[in-house]
Amino acid sequence: MAATPADRNPAPTDKLTVPQVCEELNIERSTFYHWRQTHQAPRCIKLPNGQIRVLRSDLDAWIDGMKEAA
Repeated sequence: MAATPADRNPAPTDKLTVPQVCEELNIERSTFYHWRQTHQAPRCIKLPNGQIRVLRSDLDAWIDGMKEAA
């Protein structure tokens, strides 16, 4: 059986769609777009067709930046 993209380890250069990011963060799409509007979202790539992508490495770095000191 061939491996699907979900079965393999994500590469830092993988480009995630907005629904994939929202699913991983367990947020609504509207929350993601609000974060984008207020410059709180992870770095995004806007494609010529208007679609948004987030590099896996940018999402991981953004999440790491959310860690609070204990």
